[in-house]
This record gives sequence, structure tokens and C-alpha cells, in this order.
Amino acid sequence: MDPLDRIDEIIAMVETARSVPMSRNSCMVDRGEMIAALDELRAELPADLRRAVALLEERDKIMEAGKREADRIISEGEAEHSRLVSRNEITVSAEHEGARIIAEARAEAQRLRDEVDDYVDTALANFEQFLTRALASIERGRDKMHALREIGTFGGDEAERPLPF
Repeated sequence: MDPLDRIDEIIAMVETARSVPMSRNSCMVDRGEMIAALDELRAELPADLRRAVALLEERDKIMEAGKREADRIISEGEAEHSRLVSRNEITVSAEHEGARIIAEARAEAQRLRDEVDDYVDTALANFEQFLTRALASIERGRDKMHALREIGTFGGDEAERPLPF
């Protein structure tokens, strides 16, 4: 299950929990069920973190492949330029053609770099949004759990008494 879905499930558990009598903001939740849900969420988060690391590694590979391709295109352009210049009859046109090929190669290399940067930036922005929402949900869950603890829901002797419903 997606961690965001798991967080939504935990929030739903708290929202649908029975209210503590004489309290507007406090509720009672099954401790074991809540801990199990939070443990499952914790187990799922490292997978997303690993995916983010893999995404960064993929970005590096794409950038390296783009650099190699750009270098290859530039090298081919320069080789073509040198070949054309070596012919005395077409030296002038060869210089122009070689410069055009090199300019195209550099433009293509820059375009590839820009595409890779945009792709990685978008992927990282999406992951940042996911982590921000996840952290906010976790913080809300922890705040609710602390609020329950403060009103005595998790107290020692009181836990042995029957619930008031």
C-alpha cells in the first residue's frame, strides 16, 4: 500500500475513533491497531527513500550518457570539419559546414542537459511533496497520540479499568 494511503488510513482511524466523554478533541483508539498501522507505515517509507536514491542515480547515469553523446557528436563534428578543411577546393565551405555541425552538436548537447535537468527537478519536486505530506501526516498523528497520552488514555492503572462505553 502506498504510504500516503496508509497515512490516510491512520487519519481515518483517529477521525472515526470514539470521542472521550466530556472532551471535544480527544478520542480513544485501539493502541495495538494504531501501533500496527504506524509500524506498517514505517516499513513502507524506506522503500520510497530507496526509490529516491535510485532516481538520483538514474539522473547521474542519464546526465553521463548525455555528456558522452554530446562529446561524441562534437567529436564527429570536429572530425567532419577537419576532413572538409583538408580539401583545398572546398576549404571555405568546409569551414562553414564544420562550424554549423559543431554549433548543432553543442545545441543538441545543451538541449539534452536541459531535458535531464527538467526531468530530475520534476521527479525531486514530486518526491519532496510526498515527503512533506507524509511528515505533516505523521506529525498530526503524533500530536493526537501525545494529546491522548496527556489526558491519561495511556495511563497505567486506568488501562486496567473497563472502557466507559
